[in-house]
Amino acid sequence: MTTTTATTATPTPSIATTLGTGSGIDITALVNSLVTNAFTNKNAMLTQKNDALTAQISQISTIKSNISDFSAALTSLTGSGSLSTQPTSSNTGILNITRLPGADLSGLSATVEVRQLAQGQVTSSQLFSGGSATTIGTGTLTLSFGTATVTDGAMTDFTQGPAASIDITIGSGNSSLKGIADAINAKKAGVTASILSDNNGARLVLKSATGASQAFTLSGTGDLSALNVGVGASASVNQVAQDARVAMDGVEAKYPTNSISGLIPGARLDLVAAQVGTKVAIGAATPTAAISQAVTNFVDTYNQVLKSVQDATDPITGPLRTDPAAKDLLRQLKSLSLAELVPGATDDVPHKLADIGIKTNRDGTLSVDSTRLSKVLSTYPDDVEAIFAEGAGISKALSSLVATAIGSSTAGKETGLTSSNKTYTKQLDKLAEQQDKIVSDTANMRERMTQQFAAMDAKVAAYKSTQSFLTQQIAAWNSSS
Repeated sequence: MTTTTATTATPTPSIATTLGTGSGIDITALVNSLVTNAFTNKNAMLTQKNDALTAQISQISTIKSNISDFSAALTSLTGSGSLSTQPTSSNTGILNITRLPGADLSGLSATVEVRQLAQGQVTSSQLFSGGSATTIGTGTLTLSFGTATVTDGAMTDFTQGPAASIDITIGSGNSSLKGIADAINAKKAGVTASILSDNNGARLVLKSATGASQAFTLSGTGDLSALNVGVGASASVNQVAQDARVAMDGVEAKYPTNSISGLIPGARLDLVAAQVGTKVAIGAATPTAAISQAVTNFVDTYNQVLKSVQDATDPITGPLRTDPAAKDLLRQLKSLSLAELVPGATDDVPHKLADIGIKTNRDGTLSVDSTRLSKVLSTYPDDVEAIFAEGAGISKALSSLVATAIGSSTAGKETGLTSSNKTYTKQLDKLAEQQDKIVSDTANMRERMTQQFAAMDAKVAAYKSTQSFLTQQIAAWNSSS
């Protein structure tokens, strides 16, 4: 048997692995060194530019976020009404009063007497000993709204209002007392139904919304008539539908609900209890403590925003030291304390931040003169309130400053920091293209030099082979001599 020995073909070495075999020089390392040195300065320059542009874009984003958040927080605060004159009630056990958005309640003074609370009609059916599962019957229940006269729990007269009557169909699937209550509630017709149960059975209880015009009747066909509400019906009227009666400064008015927004302009009254003869004093109070706290918070936040802009525009280390939009924002921030915040205000009343005790320090930051602020608040409460009014005063001034600083992009034309950001982004994109080109050029140069040194290495190998042959020949000649 002949044994065949397998042989493994020796792979052809690549240029990279054979470079230097002829010359004895580490050509791969030499080529890498030459290529690296050729592009070191360019790469360093592009990296430096990349870092600078990235810092500029990041700083613009931070500044835009800071000033936007500052403005939004101030707008939210002034819009909440907490810095505006608040209405007061001398007896919250009878009524509460709340300021409505945008209202000017300065100088508010009145007396209010709650003579009657608004309430809805409440009725209860006869007792059904079988409880809520008692089958009443099928057919149609008709609900009508209007005004009613009630004497000793019985409806003696009813006048239907302009609204059309509402029919509620009762089938075999909901003919029980509970099923009928559910059907009435599902109709959402202005009356809510519930079941009142005790050891003796259950009753159907119906209740309407408040107001004299919300009295109602209920009439049923067939066996459903056992649930009738109205003149001559067996159901009891446990609570009469009536309007609230309120007298302001002795003049009475009626309202269908206990939450009244039309009696005092800019305020809502919530009636709690009726007490004939008791007059509740309504007044107004300036939120001095809230405004003082708001001034402190404003100054603290302003200083934080100012520092971020100052750092960004520092003439030596600031990444935005040459950016016109950032430098203009710094200028606007520094002039904010002297801005006219109340149009038409005379010089003898406070109308600027500097007028209420907000001082500008040498470094541009602000500080609060608490003594002066307290004095101005007690002497000119309405004028200070105007500075912190919703959609006006300092809130409006800061919003305008932010809009100008951030800028916009309209019809392809950018302004403010938006323009700066676009410029830096474009430059960064071009830089990326240059970096991509360097990568390509580096690869091409490495390939070209590798080929050149490969050719050189082959020639050196040939020369060395000739040298070796000649050396052997000379040695042979010398030996034969």
